[in-house]
Amino acid sequence: MIKEFKEFISKGNVMDMAVGIIIGGAFTAIVTALVESILMPIIGAISGGKSVADMSVMVGNAAIGYGAFIQAIIDFLLIAWVLFMIIKAINKAKAAAVKEVEEEPEEEPTPADIELLTEIRDLLKAKK
Repeated sequence: MIKEFKEFISKGNVMDMAVGIIIGGAFTAIVTALVESILMPIIGAISGGKSVADMSVMVGNAAIGYGAFIQAIIDFLLIAWVLFMIIKAINKAKAAAVKEVEEEPEEEPTPADIELLTEIRDLLKAKK
């Protein structure tokens, strides 16, 4: 069982997933800081100085805090948008690299290469 576990944990896709999770956590911290420190104060200023997360409505004696829900939606949309932009940039870079490789002209054969190929062809014909 230990041998199987070592094989499982050392597979490339498991390591890639672990790296992705760690990078994702660090990236989430960056986006959260952007949202909490920059964007939400701007939205709060527009909404009259009140934090979006603190917005609520009273229904009888109960406060329905819809602001936290709005905050979660804004966080999600920002994270999704930034990931979309990163993936789009990566795909564009990959497409440019592939296009560059495809556009490289093939080397033209030199007269010496043509002469050698002609001799080989003639020898092959003579053997038939």
